[in-house]
Amino acid sequence: MTTVPPFQPAALAAPFEALRARLLAEVNATVHGQDLHLERYEGPPGDPGLFGPASMTWRVHGHPAGMLTGGFAALLLQSLHPLAMAAVDAHSDFRADPAGRLNRTARFVTTTTFGSTAAAEQAIAAVRRIHPRIRGTAPDGRPYRADDPELLTWVHTAEVRCFLAGYQALAATPLTPAQCDAYYADAALVAERLGAVGVPGSRAEVARYFAAVRPQLRATPAALDCLRFLRGFGRSPRERAATRLVMNGAVGLLPGWARAELGVRRPAVVRLGVDRPIARGISRTLVWVCGPSEIQRAVRRRVGVAA
Repeated sequence: MTTVPPFQPAALAAPFEALRARLLAEVNATVHGQDLHLERYEGPPGDPGLFGPASMTWRVHGHPAGMLTGGFAALLLQSLHPLAMAAVDAHSDFRADPAGRLNRTARFVTTTTFGSTAAAEQAIAAVRRIHPRIRGTAPDGRPYRADDPELLTWVHTAEVRCFLAGYQALAATPLTPAQCDAYYADAALVAERLGAVGVPGSRAEVARYFAAVRPQLRATPAALDCLRFLRGFGRSPRERAATRLVMNGAVGLLPGWARAELGVRRPAVVRLGVDRPIARGISRTLVWVCGPSEIQRAVRRRVGVAA
């Protein structure tokens, strides 16, 4: 008589865990580069960093899909400021080394959010040293410089608005209105330390800010070229296909006027009935793949919070 071995859940789980590990390695390599620089997150014990585990910044910036989709949306929204786009077009290597550009941006956001106080301050100081060297003249004849306080405020506000929109659209439990205000107030700290002025610190202030700056915004040829580049971003057919899906989700996070400026004509029924469900599916996969990440585990050990 043949004895049937008892069911072993671990045997079923092992292939899924191997798949998760492989996908996590790919995500880390694409977003953070080959080195996660865990030393920025591991110590000193008890150091909360600039924000701490109870902050809305930790909550929003800890959602991988919200940050990825919101990050692409932020690039599109930021490109509508002619001076900001002129600086990126002339000084950024995003076309020649898009992965490197993504790695550096992700590293700065992750370090200032979750890193130790010293690591966050070092990251901010490094950017402040670079900014004075980024200056020039836009195609419309206006001068620009990366350390312009008003330009820093634009870049920051467009970014956090899209990060929050990504979280609200894709997280299982969106923030309450009061928590959204707390996020904007928290996140303003980094912008102010970079030299921004008049940084909006609530939903109402962000709305007033966009209403005031809106007449300055338009899609320049460089902005439209950026849109085309992002839509085709990827080092392989699989990456390019994934990027296109994420970009469709990112477009849905933009204000209607921003989509109109960029000439993106994607009907609401497609954005809400097709793009958003696909983005949520990608979100669930990324949350499964990424959490808890090595960075998150290191941070939680530092601050003494259970994973």
